[in-house]
Amino acid sequence: MSNHLNVKQQAVVPIAAFTATGQPDKLEAALNAGLDAGLTLNEVKEILQQLYAYCGFPRSLNGLSCLMSVVEDRKEKGIVDPEGKSATPQPADWNSLLAGSQTQTQLVGQPVSGPLFDFAPAIDTWLKAHLFGDIFQRDVLDWPTRELATVSALAVLGGANSQLKSHFAISLNVGFRPEQLIEFITLLEQHCGAEIAENARAVLDECISGTQSAKTPTGVMMNEQFDGNSVFPRGEKNEAYAKYFTGTSYLTMLSMEGVVIGNVAFEPGCRNFWHIHHQGGQILLVTGGRGWYQAWNQPARELKTGDVVHIPAGMKHWHGAARDSWFAHIAVEIPAAGASNEWLEPVADAEYNLLP
Repeated sequence: MSNHLNVKQQAVVPIAAFTATGQPDKLEAALNAGLDAGLTLNEVKEILQQLYAYCGFPRSLNGLSCLMSVVEDRKEKGIVDPEGKSATPQPADWNSLLAGSQTQTQLVGQPVSGPLFDFAPAIDTWLKAHLFGDIFQRDVLDWPTRELATVSALAVLGGANSQLKSHFAISLNVGFRPEQLIEFITLLEQHCGAEIAENARAVLDECISGTQSAKTPTGVMMNEQFDGNSVFPRGEKNEAYAKYFTGTSYLTMLSMEGVVIGNVAFEPGCRNFWHIHHQGGQILLVTGGRGWYQAWNQPARELKTGDVVHIPAGMKHWHGAARDSWFAHIAVEIPAAGASNEWLEPVADAEYNLLP
């Protein structure tokens, strides 16, 4: 992610907030703005449907009713909004409780338990099986968007600071930067007033200060003390290949004579697109942090300092940082006549976010 929320993310904030507070006039304006910003009908429906888990069926149903009216009004004006993708059906043997437990652990960063769930085990099962095992598995929205909708609703409900703090922490775990969450609070103030924003800011400050003893604001473990500088300096932002990366990377060319060698550093959550080295192939020498390498139709391989990856010519693959760590490697291009790179599609957020 960049340091700023994109226009679609910005549009999610008032949609979720005004749904949670039950303000139909303001929600109508927010829905129009969201559709104008590029949110599809199914994405907006998904936001409103998810919110029933946080602010109840009445507010969710009222929000969907408002959206239905907005869509009809836009059609009368000649505006046809794209439907967008539908949720991929789960397989017949889908286990919501198992999947939800795994998803919750990935979102939070550790298994979730406690006296409250021992006291009321049914709510623990419902959270895992339904919220995280059914709702959060629907691939209409990625996890960052779901978390943005969640913190928007929790921030305006009142009396939910404990849950808001937890979901701020999850937002950081799924890739949001503190700067983006500060921007979220600015948007919250614009739409919902200073009092709500001040409370959210205090909760965010508490969340960040509570994790800084273990992590930096970007989620990198402090005991690693790694910021992309390894044996070689991380260099300048990789503008030349930025269009083939999700997130921010840095590149220092070490050799252009005989063998092409580059030092590549990835910010947390950054990875390159699926790609193929035609002829020759590539060797990766990991020099710092934690990351991933995945070949097509194979499980992802975790990478740490000292690991070596041999990538054969013609193999579709990607590599990049873990969500919570910088990552750096030396990339050695194996010389060959007619060698070239073919860049393909991005690594899907839904797949990447399943990696621990």
